[in-house]
Amino acid sequence: MNLQVIDPHKFDDWNLLAANIAYICWAVGLLIVLGYFIRLATNGDNKDKYDFINKYEISVLWIATIVIITGAGFFFNSAIIELKTIMIFVRLFLTIMMGIITAVIIQNLLKFYYPFYIEKRLKVLRYKPRVSPKTGKPMKLLSEDEEDVYLDEGMQAEENVFSVDYDVWKDEETGFIKIEKYSGHLHAIQCPECNYQTFKVVKEEVIRPATSDQEGELLKHYQCGYCLYKAKKTVILKIPSKAKEAVNS
Repeated sequence: MNLQVIDPHKFDDWNLLAANIAYICWAVGLLIVLGYFIRLATNGDNKDKYDFINKYEISVLWIATIVIITGAGFFFNSAIIELKTIMIFVRLFLTIMMGIITAVIIQNLLKFYYPFYIEKRLKVLRYKPRVSPKTGKPMKLLSEDEEDVYLDEGMQAEENVFSVDYDVWKDEETGFIKIEKYSGHLHAIQCPECNYQTFKVVKEEVIRPATSDQEGELLKHYQCGYCLYKAKKTVILKIPSKAKEAVNS
């Protein structure tokens, strides 16, 4: 049984269209990445940059990856020469499979390895000295004990159960205060079992609430998003600052 051989000139229009689609996909993918980093660079405030990276970077890179891989698939099939009919379908199948495999590899890199890089950048942004709008000089990051004076009872309660973490920056010359809010357990940490940055708090239990004369106790349940390793950690809840002042007075 002889398989039909297709005239390669019949594919000229397709080849041209596929090549143009590939170029467009690559251009769009690069523009997505470029647009993201331009927006990031124009966010002058370090806290705004922190939130922007944390919220968008991995998803933007993933979208750009899909677009670029799609373009590569079209480009690979933009130069079809004289082929037997069955080989065209084999080629398309191989293109799709290679695209899926590449996408899965990059997705795993973004999910399990890239967070290490992001975490380092976020840490630099979070603790980089803020500049006072009053004097133009660097401000001081207050310690946990020093910042309680500037946090209301609700804010302190959020910090006590680790749902939210507040950074308080002070201009010691003018007394200007800047308070920044961060999620208490937003970021995954390194898993002690598989070493990926996928170990996160999945549940918190208050074993003993903090009172005016006694510290409390919180049990944090961790689970790895990759190897599913689980662990528990007990954390001490501080005595509320106002109650602490009353005890000390």
